[in-house]
Amino acid sequence: MMTTDTRTSRVVTRAALVAAVAAAVLVLVAALVAGRSAAAGAAVGGVIAVGVFAFGSFAVEAVSRLMPAASLLFAMVTYTFQVAAMALVFVVLNTSGLLDDELDGNWVGGAIILGAFVWMGVQIALATTARIPAFETTASRPSEGGAR
Repeated sequence: MMTTDTRTSRVVTRAALVAAVAAAVLVLVAALVAGRSAAAGAAVGGVIAVGVFAFGSFAVEAVSRLMPAASLLFAMVTYTFQVAAMALVFVVLNTSGLLDDELDGNWVGGAIILGAFVWMGVQIALATTARIPAFETTASRPSEGGAR
């Protein structure tokens, strides 16, 4: 078993948890500062951010475990899908009339931006402090054929 098999999922899970906590704090701040529609907007934005980033990270992790050669291509396709999914969510919210009526659009956007920065910050912090060996040591075997 490789050490990266469980390490990656722990990093993604921690990033998701910290981003969800940040979104919850933002919902409380929005409720205190601007009321119910702001709190609802912050909640929706937090769910969008955590959901989109978690889906992308877990999907890329699964593909990189199964087909390491295709992981970069899949990561780029996943990123494109994430951008398109967020745009589609905003179009749906805007055309449904929920945005700016029941959800404050500024708080939705702020929660998504906060979620993105918190997610990136946690992943960068965990990746830079991780102890990842540069090479694997193998047991040395005695050479055959009289080589010295």
